[in-house]
Amino acid sequence: MKPLVDLIDRHKRGQPVGVYSLCSAHPRVIEAAMQEANLGASPLLIEATCNQVNQFGGYTGMTPVAFRKFVHEIADRVAFPRDRLWLGGDHLGPNVWQQESAAVAMARSDELVGQYVAAGFRKIHLDCSMACAGDPSPLPGLVVATRAAQLCAVAERAWQQHGGEPPVYVIGTEVPTPGGAAESLEQLAVTTPESVEATITAHRRAFTEAGLAAVWPRIIALVVQPGVDFDNDSVVDYRPGRARQLSEFIARDPQFVFEAHSTDYQTPENLQALVRDHFAILKVGPAATFALRETLWALDAIERELPGVACRADLRAVVLRTMRADPQHWRGHYRDSANESLDLAYSLSDRIRYYWPHPDVQRACTALLGNLRNRPLPLTLLSQYLPRQYAAIRAGQLDAAVDALLGDGIASALHPYIRACGA
Repeated sequence: MKPLVDLIDRHKRGQPVGVYSLCSAHPRVIEAAMQEANLGASPLLIEATCNQVNQFGGYTGMTPVAFRKFVHEIADRVAFPRDRLWLGGDHLGPNVWQQESAAVAMARSDELVGQYVAAGFRKIHLDCSMACAGDPSPLPGLVVATRAAQLCAVAERAWQQHGGEPPVYVIGTEVPTPGGAAESLEQLAVTTPESVEATITAHRRAFTEAGLAAVWPRIIALVVQPGVDFDNDSVVDYRPGRARQLSEFIARDPQFVFEAHSTDYQTPENLQALVRDHFAILKVGPAATFALRETLWALDAIERELPGVACRADLRAVVLRTMRADPQHWRGHYRDSANESLDLAYSLSDRIRYYWPHPDVQRACTALLGNLRNRPLPLTLLSQYLPRQYAAIRAGQLDAAVDALLGDGIASALHPYIRACGA
């Protein structure tokens, strides 16, 4: 991860550069990101979360080694160099097993982190902020730090056993703890400098006591809340004034930058401001699959309008029917029954992303793209349903082929991140 460390060092020396982290397991999203990175000959950071990928498969059904193989196969297919592909693990800790005792949850977390590092993931976010069964809530900061140090020791042993570059680490989590706050988005609390200082102090103490003082220089970032978030139909925009003290605090620190989560749907100007204010690692996930869904919905509408399609895929209807038949991934997130149908199809939270791997949805998606590959797409329908791509086609900048349209739709969500990070 030396290139990532070098990038952070450049940022600390005053260059307004950063890196965006793609948190997605959708092959089309990953492919589009790789193609964009190829255009700029830039690296690409792809992260898997503990919910997506773990030793039991997560909701993707993939272990860490399987996810690495999956990403590498996409890289080989689009000729993206593996040496420019960075793999990270996000929120690695007991999050998935909060209902278990701390002993059980941390034992599983040990295995989780060990498997990530053994599989070649080298950017590791250690997150032990959540209370387990029987724990006080919220957890005392030193307990959080001590558990993070325990996982770091596991990661170091896995690295020493399997070789390769040494891991770099991210500590901390959003404030307030995810799922632990009852405040509305309008009251979203920005992390205070005092909280950051307490996090650093507790972790430094815990790492030293665990015999990990030599690892401390490889901690590159802290996750904090800069005052950005989104819900089903609204976005909390970054307001630099609210985060000024936070930005000034980390600017004085010689080692760390901030990592900002939930930056999805921020404006291009906001993303640039975040990087300028030392939130040098920007996480994005739902916004990319939201753009995928938007483009597929438009292609579904085009398919409905086209004459002579013998067997329509009816993708949108298949997706929504699948979601209603299996509500486990959205039921607790779409609480307003009056808006349920709207949220299912359009929510910024994009719980649809959990359903793309479903066999019925995959078949419908394959059928839709196949139907549209077999015939020219009328400019009139492209103008109606994909007006931005229509303009690019008319300007000679985009091919009017369905796969190019889909890739361009996804890439539109990534371009602001690429520009904000200085690529």
